[in-house]
Amino acid sequence: MTDFKIRPGRSEDAQAIADAHIDSRREAMPWLPVLHSRAETIIYFAEQVLAKEEVLVAEVNRIVVGFVALEGELIDHLYVSPGYQRRRIGDELLAAAKRLRPKGLRLWTFQRNLRARRFYEARGFKVSELTDGSRSEEGEPDALYVWSPAPTAACT
Repeated sequence: MTDFKIRPGRSEDAQAIADAHIDSRREAMPWLPVLHSRAETIIYFAEQVLAKEEVLVAEVNRIVVGFVALEGELIDHLYVSPGYQRRRIGDELLAAAKRLRPKGLRLWTFQRNLRARRFYEARGFKVSELTDGSRSEEGEPDALYVWSPAPTAACT
């Protein structure tokens, strides 16, 4: 088990977040086209994601190894660097997102990303929509997942 902490993302995390994003995508989805350079990806995370979304990062020894970005009830990004996967970091980032959005969450993942799909399904997300990929930048069919909290028993 890796000791890690979760904290709010800061502007100075853009490079580390971009690297986690790039490395995770390359490892999990080698079939996915690379559409943006590393420099463009850093700018995107600095100017768009960190500036406009709620971001939490996971740190190990003060090194950012994963992150989740929320835009309203949408999980826009959830990535953990390949060397830190399967250590409950993704679980904890997702649990933090659920605590921040207790009424429910949704997210998109590529249909071919079976590992991500199993991860989300094991944590209570259900497929809501499947697409042909015409709306995604990568042109890959994707799946919309939705999580709703379990209904609580009414007091009588």
